[in-house]
Amino acid sequence: MEQTESGAAPPTLGVGMVGYAFMGAAHSQGWRTAGRVFDLPLRPVLAAVAGRDAAAVRAAADRHGWAAAETDWRALVARDDVQLVDVCTPGDSHAEIAVAALEAGKHVLCEKPLANSVAEAEAMVRAAEAAAARGQVAMVGFNYRRVPALSYARRLVADGRLGELRHVRVTYLQDWLVDPGFPLTWRLEREHAGSGALGDLGAHAVDLAQYLAGEPLVGVSALTETFVRERPLLAGASAGLSGAASGGAYGEVTVDDAALFTGRLASGALASFEATRMAAGRKNALRLEINGEKGSLAFDLERLNELSFHDHTEPADTAGFRRILVTEPGHPYLEGWWPPGHALGYEHTFVHQARDLVLAIASGTAPAPSFADGLQVQRVLAAVEESARKNAVYTSVQE
Repeated sequence: MEQTESGAAPPTLGVGMVGYAFMGAAHSQGWRTAGRVFDLPLRPVLAAVAGRDAAAVRAAADRHGWAAAETDWRALVARDDVQLVDVCTPGDSHAEIAVAALEAGKHVLCEKPLANSVAEAEAMVRAAEAAAARGQVAMVGFNYRRVPALSYARRLVADGRLGELRHVRVTYLQDWLVDPGFPLTWRLEREHAGSGALGDLGAHAVDLAQYLAGEPLVGVSALTETFVRERPLLAGASAGLSGAASGGAYGEVTVDDAALFTGRLASGALASFEATRMAAGRKNALRLEINGEKGSLAFDLERLNELSFHDHTEPADTAGFRRILVTEPGHPYLEGWWPPGHALGYEHTFVHQARDLVLAIASGTAPAPSFADGLQVQRVLAAVEESARKNAVYTSVQE
């Protein structure tokens, strides 16, 4: 980190990002904007981005504002102007890149799910713990925690407004795989993605349930299904959410299309989850509800500036769900944005993510969600897969 010439300017934090597709674009937006919206003790600088295709990574660097482009992630990690490495690659490379970056003395942000297996996630946690002793931080990118309405929901639960929790329900529905002619991208190959809708969408659902409840899942009972077992091979590279079929040749889909599971939280509260990329008409439908002895909360990502809250302690003749517009200056993250009533969007979650990580680095405190939090989610996903293999037998989550 270097001090700029102006004494009033904060020191810089050089960021290097590995991967530049969908998540890379979203993370770029976050890093590019955070220091312009929030008063941060360190100023993020987009030092370099890495990808295997020289022309494509150079184009991405120019489009998103990165100063340099690398074709080898190891070269990016070794750069003196990079103090933080942001990992936005498919899951099969998360562990290798993150561990190498931590061992090189860098801070790390890694996209979710943390890894493709519990063993990889455990190795990443060990590396993060060793790095923490040297003053480095490591965080996993569950960006939906940074939706102001969900951060506010966590505050209400923590303040006891719902009392003892009874139920948590989360569904995450998309439809981009409904067409059987959609090509076989890396997200449909277990060796690259780890799992399908379970890791892609279910990881978000599990993290939100545990984050909002403030306690872990201890056991699950699950079913998974792959509805389309062969798809056209891809012609050329793909970001994983789009692409063109090669025509004629097919390959095997080796991940789930959908996952459905129930669970039990440590307190005894019950939870249910559904994650699918085969729900026709649903584009990015993340919905949740929490019921407690004193009230309930409900959230819909398609109305992400709103939180529904029911206070069950009110008289029955006036009680009911109320709509809270989470845009007031006192709501989480809103001090940096617009006057009340002016809505935020999906991209703002990545700005908030960058903000929180910079504050953790500057203060020397552990960020959340940590790699240990990511490992807990990975253990839940592993228990879901084990239960599904045993036809929904209740399976304890590894401790």
